[in-house]
Amino acid sequence: MFEVLTGTGLAASAGLNAYIPLLTMGLLARYTSAIDLPSGSAWLTNGWTLTILSILLAIEMVADKVPVVDHVNDIVQTFVRPTAGGLAFGAGSASETVTVTDPGSFFTSNQWAPIAAGVVIALVVHGLKAASRPVVNVTTAGFGAPVASTAEDIGSVLMSVLAIVLPVLVLGGLGVLVWAAVWVVRRRNRRRRERAASVGTRHLFG
Repeated sequence: MFEVLTGTGLAASAGLNAYIPLLTMGLLARYTSAIDLPSGSAWLTNGWTLTILSILLAIEMVADKVPVVDHVNDIVQTFVRPTAGGLAFGAGSASETVTVTDPGSFFTSNQWAPIAAGVVIALVVHGLKAASRPVVNVTTAGFGAPVASTAEDIGSVLMSVLAIVLPVLVLGGLGVLVWAAVWVVRRRNRRRRERAASVGTRHLFG
């Protein structure tokens, strides 16, 4: 069960930021004993890989904090984040960590299942993130973009670390994401009703 929580946490983290969970796994595997990656994911510990991920992360963090640019970035990341989520779930669920000692026992027959699950989880979280940003930008005149982006980056880091060292707490992070999804849906519905009321008023008095 911990394998699923580890993979889910890493994939959800990738939905917020594609590079943070991959970089977290690579750094922890290279410099600590917190996670032992499977042989197929050993490339994450390579120095060049870590450098490239760091550069991409820096670009992503800057672009995601600028109104309008963040929307373009979300469109591009529609393909990147689910891919990263699949890689993160596959690598994380097959890794030996401080809480998972027999990672191969859960996904023995369906090797494609962790990757597919990671893609779906990351895509759902990415969709929530992309849908919430216009609401934040409109309601705060764009000033909320860097605040929201910073909160998402912090959440991605926390989710990645917790998924590896204490995966049971991933459930709390998923609860926060569900709450955020409900908030986004309610705000979007309220905006639609306000626009509809505004149009009706103009027709009535115009």
